[in-house]
Amino acid sequence: MNDGAAPANTREIVVDEVFPHAPETIWKTLTSGELMGRWLGMAPAGFAPVVGKCFTYRTTAAGKWDGTIQCEVLEVIPNERFVYSWRGGHEENVGYGTPLDTIVTFTLEPADGGTRLRLVHSGFVLPRNDSAYRNMSGGWSQVVPQIGAISGEPDI
Repeated sequence: MNDGAAPANTREIVVDEVFPHAPETIWKTLTSGELMGRWLGMAPAGFAPVVGKCFTYRTTAAGKWDGTIQCEVLEVIPNERFVYSWRGGHEENVGYGTPLDTIVTFTLEPADGGTRLRLVHSGFVLPRNDSAYRNMSGGWSQVVPQIGAISGEPDI
């Protein structure tokens, strides 16, 4: 019955950038808790780039949702791929803060003069997650370039 394809009512956010930095430098920026807090604007609590490690982010609360984003590291291939779950919201909320159960995937590959970073944030169920999808589409488009900017700092 299910061929593994995502249901027709799901969406993903894709941001693809090339940075003039080595994959190892981008990787460090992606997987250091302190640096994650800088480029994402939310510091992770309890983070380590280890499969099975659970951590949280905190954002603006809404309705019955306390603003906690629950995450779990799902895949770590140094300098190539970093994947974690991103869950939050509350069943009683409508719009911002509705239940969200998604996956964030960062893929790195060498490119001419640097590294191609591809972010895919998948699993937005529409129309329920329409508000999150719209807000995060714009948010990721602003955040991903910050990964490159921080990676270019001399002490990284």
